[in-house]
Amino acid sequence: MNEQLRNQFRELEEWHINTEVRKSKEELDKILANDFFEIGSSGRMFTKQECLDDGVSQAEMSIHQYEIHPLSESLVLSTYLIANHTRKRNTLRSSIWKKIDGRWQLFFHQGTVTNSKITDVIRKKN
Repeated sequence: MNEQLRNQFRELEEWHINTEVRKSKEELDKILANDFFEIGSSGRMFTKQECLDDGVSQAEMSIHQYEIHPLSESLVLSTYLIANHTRKRNTLRSSIWKKIDGRWQLFFHQGTVTNSKITDVIRKKN
């Protein structure tokens, strides 16, 4: 896998979970594709407009075990574990990034609460 590409998408994910970005409708509008949708850890579905109107959760989070899975030249799936230090829980996350008008935007996101600790989630590498 291309390490530079992996780092590029990790930076996008880091930007997405940044509390200052999450407070800003303007920054969220830049990151989220117009047809963005999310399946939250609650099981509830969210659209871009709902995220902009209602805001998104703000917590201190860190990304672990980040991987990307290119699906095409314009679609990339990323998977990782989030340690949510504010809510004291971990979630397994997946995002689909889509290249739209020459830039990467978040098209889909899902979070699933897990009892796994960071050290418990081990990926098999081929």
